[in-house]
Amino acid sequence: MQELNRLSPEDFREAAKNPVILILDHIRSMHNVGSVFRTADAFLVEAIFLCGYTPQPPHRDIHKTALGATETVAWQYFATTEAAVAAARNRNYSVWAVEQTNASIPLQQMPDAEQGLALIFGNEVEGVKDATLLLCDGSIEIPQWGMKHSLNVSIAAGIVLWEITRNQLSL
Repeated sequence: MQELNRLSPEDFREAAKNPVILILDHIRSMHNVGSVFRTADAFLVEAIFLCGYTPQPPHRDIHKTALGATETVAWQYFATTEAAVAAARNRNYSVWAVEQTNASIPLQQMPDAEQGLALIFGNEVEGVKDATLLLCDGSIEIPQWGMKHSLNVSIAAGIVLWEITRNQLSL
């Protein structure tokens, strides 16, 4: 691990984290949950909040794609998304949905994560619910030019986290 500049699980837990919380709202797929954990580990995300019927570790199908990231990334379960949003706001984080809406802003105009940013990723089919959007400071949209105009939730999380990191590197 040293030759690849990888952190040990102990070093990861002690490392300074990016002030980002990922809120997974009613995600169906255990593989998507595991993939988001793995991506959160790669970008030193502070925590993942799992909501509603989103699967929780430990489960072999989550571990299959997380590859150990459920042991490094802090996570917490909330019965409702409202409770997860309240917990993020208690940390003074702004809350943004990653969702296409009439008022969404392009990803490249996303607010700075330096003060703390909670990002809500919605269900694979229904997206972020309208009631949840009302709890947010706004919504962020990943620009797309193809026919589908949607991405897998784990892919979307990777794109958004890369943009946050890219913005921090260019400061």
